[in-house]
Amino acid sequence: MRKIQAQGVHHITLTGADRQTSIDFWEGLLGMPFIFDQPNLDDPNEGHLYFDPGDGRLITIFTNETRQPDPRRTPTDPGCVHHLAFNLSRASFLQAVAKLDERGISHSGTKDRGFMDSLYFTDPMGLLIELACYKFEPPFGCSHADVMIHAHRLRVAAGDYNIQESHLADAIEHLVQSRQDSLSTTRGPANPY
Repeated sequence: MRKIQAQGVHHITLTGADRQTSIDFWEGLLGMPFIFDQPNLDDPNEGHLYFDPGDGRLITIFTNETRQPDPRRTPTDPGCVHHLAFNLSRASFLQAVAKLDERGISHSGTKDRGFMDSLYFTDPMGLLIELACYKFEPPFGCSHADVMIHAHRLRVAAGDYNIQESHLADAIEHLVQSRQDSLSTTRGPANPY
């Protein structure tokens, strides 16, 4: 038996309302460029809109001019999508509350998640959307996942409840030391004064 090796999310497709509501939300609020438009090839009564969430991958929306926005929360039963999270830079994240407030969009306010900050609100169809901002930048050549797995191990070893910024800092230091060689005989802390 062998695995099928995934290499990232190709796209996520959501059922949206009408075309203009979908464009107004995904591009007009979240800034995702509207890059492709065609019919839903499995249902000629629907459109299929494609948006770039910022990493060149795709969020696609099935639209139908007879569907109206429905703000009731989408189901969260087992097997259902609970929420979608989108990465923001710190600068953009710090403006998000004000930008939601100016549109009258109800939201959670900023939530500290230890390794990131989060902000939650729903799309026009009731799907919970999370705007997330990491509290760290991974070292060159490393991914956020590289830092997270090492920070997790440090957290577990320390018996801590959740990942904190100290775990992240120690994980980053470890990754730099393990991936970048040095001519120094010792790489320990030093006091140059």
